[in-house]
Amino acid sequence: MATVKTKTTKAKAEPAKAAPVKTAILSKSINDIRIDYYPTHEHEGVKFRRGHAMPFGATTVPNGVNFSISSSAATACTLVLFDRGADKPFVEIPFPDEFRVGDVYCMTVFDLDVERLEYGYRMDGPFAPERGHRFDKSVILSDPYARSLGGRDTWLAEPNWDDVYPYRSRLAFEDFDWENDHPLEYPIEDLVIYEMHVRAFTKHENAKVKNGGTFSAIKQKIAYLKELGVNCIELMPIYEYDEWENSKPNPVTGEMLVNFWGYSTVNFFSPKAGYAATGKFGMQVDELKTVIKELHKNGIEVILDVVFNHTAEGDHRGHTISFRGIDNKTYYMLTPEGYYFNFSGTGNTLNCNNPVVRDMVLDCLRYWAADYHIDGFRFDLAAILGRAQDGSPLSNPPLLESLAYDPILAKCKLIAEAWDAGGLYQVGTFPAYGRWAEWNGKYRDALRKFLKGDEGMVGEMVQRIQGSPDLYYYRGPTASINFITCHDGFTLYDTFAYNEKHNEANAEENRDGANDNNSWNCGAEGDTDDIEINFLRRKQIKNALAILMVSQGVPMILMGDEMGRTKHGNNNTYCHDNELNWLDWSLLKKNQHLFEFTQSLIRFRKAHPVLRSSTHFTHTDYVNSGYQDISLHGTHAWALDGSPSSRSFAFMLDGDHAKQGAIKDDTIYVAMNMYWEGLSFDLPQLNDGRQWHVFVNTDMPEKEAVSPLGKEPRTDSQNHVLVGPRSVMILVGK
Repeated sequence: MATVKTKTTKAKAEPAKAAPVKTAILSKSINDIRIDYYPTHEHEGVKFRRGHAMPFGATTVPNGVNFSISSSAATACTLVLFDRGADKPFVEIPFPDEFRVGDVYCMTVFDLDVERLEYGYRMDGPFAPERGHRFDKSVILSDPYARSLGGRDTWLAEPNWDDVYPYRSRLAFEDFDWENDHPLEYPIEDLVIYEMHVRAFTKHENAKVKNGGTFSAIKQKIAYLKELGVNCIELMPIYEYDEWENSKPNPVTGEMLVNFWGYSTVNFFSPKAGYAATGKFGMQVDELKTVIKELHKNGIEVILDVVFNHTAEGDHRGHTISFRGIDNKTYYMLTPEGYYFNFSGTGNTLNCNNPVVRDMVLDCLRYWAADYHIDGFRFDLAAILGRAQDGSPLSNPPLLESLAYDPILAKCKLIAEAWDAGGLYQVGTFPAYGRWAEWNGKYRDALRKFLKGDEGMVGEMVQRIQGSPDLYYYRGPTASINFITCHDGFTLYDTFAYNEKHNEANAEENRDGANDNNSWNCGAEGDTDDIEINFLRRKQIKNALAILMVSQGVPMILMGDEMGRTKHGNNNTYCHDNELNWLDWSLLKKNQHLFEFTQSLIRFRKAHPVLRSSTHFTHTDYVNSGYQDISLHGTHAWALDGSPSSRSFAFMLDGDHAKQGAIKDDTIYVAMNMYWEGLSFDLPQLNDGRQWHVFVNTDMPEKEAVSPLGKEPRTDSQNHVLVGPRSVMILVGK
């Protein structure tokens, strides 16, 4: 590498002494006054000077770009600059020693074409894995703080495998017109969350959208989301990742298996170009912001699924992309011998409670909240975020505390997947600091077991429909994100169509994916022409949705469950860019009644504040209405049967206690019978001349299973109702 030449540039001539100082200053632009806007060094015709240590990343400044990157163990750093798409860099500039501030290398480079610029770094230092160091100056490294990446601009376009720099850091520009947009800040108890994958949502030809599988295609389906009634979408990872990672042909079909779900992040600050119709033009940032702005205009929040538990670099056999080559010992949890801890199940574990990594995570989330107007975050395998640098669980994890109290994130929803692949399971015990909610895996498991008729589930179900006070007594029901299905596992249809997983298409001999699905095929494995089995399956789907929407906590439904989507028994479709993952929109017509049923349930939940409490029930009558805020019943009113053999129970919510008595609502009664025969339930008697009306009866034929909101017919008897076998009834007292 050539020696860096230094030259000093003189400031422009001072104004004539006779001229008033004020006039002289006003006649100059700011660029004429600031000495730090002038180069002091030159290398191969490129001019630069010492830069600013903060912020990290690449930032446009007058006349140039400021580059800042840190490494605690590197002995030298070189800035590598490319023209967009070029095979070779146009210049490589070693950082002079005096450009280093502590562990931070910083440089301002002038007169760059920022819209055509791609940049990276070479880090020199020891290659000593036993001490945690894996420096290799032959590798060009991507910037962890890059706001945009090039090199994977089009989905599944085959890369140049000989590219010396495959993941190219780029600048993103802050020129987007947000107009009056801002995060919606709905109370979390009012959310109905819809988990979806960007590409899978609109890629199927039956979606009938332009540029299917992209951010922009979501915009074309906003009307559908509004019609369904959801007011929050949770997007599976949208950060830059490599869909070619671990790709292989299916030995049976020959179809390429890829990294479809995206839980293998290359860069946490950059939206995935392959998800953007304009990604090939480098416009993925604006395209995503446009969709978020349009969703907000239509009253829909956006939560991002973030994966701060590991990166795409894998273990010691993986590719060096960024973190490993910059500061391996800082970014990853390592054993004393220098091997990677693997609490993520993917080869490495991000060292989130190292102060440097913790700051990166904070900077990243602040960026998405402030610059993308994101409403909240769901943290994949979040239990890892509470592990110390040696892997042990912390009682007071610094990162989780910092996120909870950060002022920029103060209104963002924070949701934890409160377990990890290393066996740390923290549902109900996740360090919450009064801010964190959790994916309630115990809700999912209990509801599935109850629906298929397992014994001994009534007692636990009583807890789950109340927002799990046994788990979240000090945190309130809003700590519980209630779900029955998510991307990982069976769809709702498959939960009642398969006893076993069928993952043969993954080419792993059906060894992958969970075995404890708590599913029931209703009498036949997979699709069947049996009329009775198909009716039972549809009823079970409705039972599940009905219980979900009347449970305290925050309901989340999986993309396509509202129209009977199937993955044909595959409970781990992470590798399929095909119809196993793509949402088939023709199901909307085929299963129109299921969509309308789900839509009606969401409207019902929104219409009744008694279903959306932010505090746990007291089981007392603190407003003197004559009824407790919640009362529990069996086939006999006021007498819950919680014995092991019981498979049915009911509960009543007194509307006078809605929102802790601040709002008057109707009384809601829900009877759940998972016994294989119909049961008669005695009804609690209402006062003030109110009568019971039927909103839902899942035992009825499709068109009669749900009543129009506000037009629910009175029950034939005000004393009792017959709840059919494996059925749910929802009554309204008004």
